Amino acid sequence: MSIERESMEFDVLIVGGGPGGLAAAIRLKQLAQAKGSDLQVCVIEKGSEVGAHTLSGAVMDPLAMQELFPDWKALGAPMDTEVKEDRFFFLSERDSILVPPWALPDCFVNHGNYIVSLSNVVKWMGKQAEAMGIDIYPGFPAASISYNDDGSVKGVITGDMGISRDGSQRDDFQPGMALHAKYSLFAEGSRGHLGRQLIERFRLDEGRDPQSYGIGLKELWEVNPKQHQEGLVIHTAGWPLQSDTYGGSFLYHMKANLVTTGFVVGLGYSNPWLSPFDEFQRYKTHPTIRPFFEGGKRIGYGARAITAGGLNSLPRFVFPGGALLGCDAGFLNASRIKGSHAAIKTGMLAAEAAFEAIEAGRQHDQLDRYPQAFEASWLYQELYRARNFKAAMSKGLWTGTFLVGIDQLLFKGKAPFTLHQKHHDHEMLKEAEACAPIDYPKPDGKISFDRLSSVFIANTNHAEDQPIHLTLKDASIPVSLNLPRFAGPEQRYCPAGVYEYVAAEQGKRLQINAQNCVHCKTCDIKDPNQNIVWVTPEGGGGPNYVGM
Repeated sequence: MSIERESMEFDVLIVGGGPGGLAAAIRLKQLAQAKGSDLQVCVIEKGSEVGAHTLSGAVMDPLAMQELFPDWKALGAPMDTEVKEDRFFFLSERDSILVPPWALPDCFVNHGNYIVSLSNVVKWMGKQAEAMGIDIYPGFPAASISYNDDGSVKGVITGDMGISRDGSQRDDFQPGMALHAKYSLFAEGSRGHLGRQLIERFRLDEGRDPQSYGIGLKELWEVNPKQHQEGLVIHTAGWPLQSDTYGGSFLYHMKANLVTTGFVVGLGYSNPWLSPFDEFQRYKTHPTIRPFFEGGKRIGYGARAITAGGLNSLPRFVFPGGALLGCDAGFLNASRIKGSHAAIKTGMLAAEAAFEAIEAGRQHDQLDRYPQAFEASWLYQELYRARNFKAAMSKGLWTGTFLVGIDQLLFKGKAPFTLHQKHHDHEMLKEAEACAPIDYPKPDGKISFDRLSSVFIANTNHAEDQPIHLTLKDASIPVSLNLPRFAGPEQRYCPAGVYEYVAAEQGKRLQINAQNCVHCKTCDIKDPNQNIVWVTPEGGGGPNYVGM
């Protein structure tokens, strides 16, 4: 039966309260205030609060923030740990080679950048937005898109509350609201649930390279003061990954003896026995890395997909009635391991295009001014210089390093050639029989840990009596195809213990522990049959990152 919903009208609706969405809202209000006009801007965020689902390394380039808030320092933005030293190591199992500073490409030089908690930066941005009169509604996930009769985007419908696991309405049922706007901007982050639908509906990726992703896992540590060096940035490549697998690590020293460390694995890997989570735990035991953590305490954990294809995989990001911002489109610069500055910049550019259109009396058409402004911006030039990075590194560590060296050191990113990728990440998985199993050591509970203890400190929570938000197109595929052919890769590529093959009367069945989900979207990306579709759970569910 149809559900009667309340509706609200806005000038601009923004889906996602991350850096891109908030930058768009703030820029819209800045423009409106300068013109003396009244603009109704609404931001909805699926997390329990702004910043709850925000996860990044992060070393942040302040350029876009400087454009958005020229006085960000005076306003107290939590960006106060300037990078003082860069180190890059190639690791083997027992040894490490430090790359001399003169041999580092510009993408790994972080002079003038800041080590930040992006979650804290986003919370600060949220406070600035609210002070400007922007309506922000946390705990309201956008569950579906609504369209006008002409096919343009009309707005979104937020998720219903009070639905039991069997689909029935509980006594506390509350229908979601219909939110309509002249323009809707989608800033959901990597592999956005609605962004994916928009790319497919409007064929935004036609003529582009297949998009590629990584999974980024992160921990926050309070370390021994003797092991702390404020402003130190360390990156590594090599062990524990095999040389044919793209990935690497980061280790950033913040203030107050805090260190953030993380590991990125490209989701184009081929060995189904590989577990990104366990590779991360192994990395911390390397003789060069382990001393930083000895005597310290792990206080935070999280994981998130990264949209890493770059300019060659960037879809068209405008369509009738709206646009994609930040990682929802794929503006991350993988070579720099930075996307927050790109999200802020694209949010500003989209806001300027939407404001111009509304001032001209337009609505629900295509904001062509946005891609035009992007192509004229410093961000386009930055991504153009990095366009070959991901395709080069997909050829393996040593070949990729050689190609990146030529591209970045010799040609400064302006090589007379462009490398392309031809396959989606889920197509790259080989059958289990063709690959060597990986024997991961048991966690020691001091430096390395298991999944469930990690999920616990991610503060992840979902109401148990709600529909499982990790949906299967065909419930038979996990047991009939994934288990015999790929040895059940779900239980390894998920960093939160969501997927588990358990004994059943007739063999095994896939159990989905949806309450563990940290909303990383890896399963939606890497499932070899594209059988798993991540949809929004009830509002406020998922992780609650603090200082991440």
